[in-house]
Formats: sequence, C-alpha cells, structure tokens
Amino acid sequence: MKYLLLPIIVSLIVQAVKVILDLIKKRFSWHRTLGYGGMPSSHSALVCSLAAMVYLLDGLNVAFFISAVLAIVVMRDAIGLRGYLTMHGKVLNRLIKDLPDEKEYKYPVLEETIAHSFLQILIGGILGVVLTLLFF
Repeated sequence: MKYLLLPIIVSLIVQAVKVILDLIKKRFSWHRTLGYGGMPSSHSALVCSLAAMVYLLDGLNVAFFISAVLAIVVMRDAIGLRGYLTMHGKVLNRLIKDLPDEKEYKYPVLEETIAHSFLQILIGGILGVVLTLLFF
C-alpha cells in the first residue's frame, strides 16, 4: 500500500507547492488548485516518483522501463498536446468574444492555461524523484 500512496503523496506535496507559489505571486484561485498548468508540474512529479520508486525497489528491470516510458509520455503530452489545447482555447475564446452579445453568452469560456513549460515539467520531475528518495 505504501508503494501506491508514495507517488500520490509526492504529487499532492508538489501541488501544495504550486498553490503556495500562487499565493506568493498573488495569483491564487480555487480553480487553479485543481487545474492544469503552472509551476511545478504535479503530474511530472507523480510519474517520476513512480519510476524512482520502482527503481529503488527492483533496480533496472522491465517495470522500471515501463514506468519510465509512462513518465516520458505524460511529460511530453503536458507540453505538446496540452500546448495545442491551450492555443485552441485562446483562439476560440477570441472568436467567441467577436460574436454579437446575444450569441456570446451561449458559449463557455475555455481554459487557457492547460499546458506546462519545459521548466515546469523539469522542476516537477526533479521534485518527484527527490521527494521519493527522501520518503522511501
């Protein structure tokens, strides 16, 4: 059970760091506490924690390489795929704003901060590994 909980706890700690950084920058909102994007990436922390834990338990084996590939896919999508979603959200929001007022209200405002930057991914991944090493 501890092996299931450790990556989740690491992810929650990194998410708490993100909230604290938002408080310091005076950008806090309840929506952002559970939202996507921001510094550091808790998704990267989660998958890197998982890969680090598998390595610590069993070394370089099939399970480690599977968890490492999973980490790469998650982190790549956080930049790439979610980057496209961010761009689409911004464009669609601009198009909706250009509609006449009586039609504009019919469409929701889309999220525009879905993607992570490379630095946010890197810091999240490093925190995931470091915290796993500390708590393991």
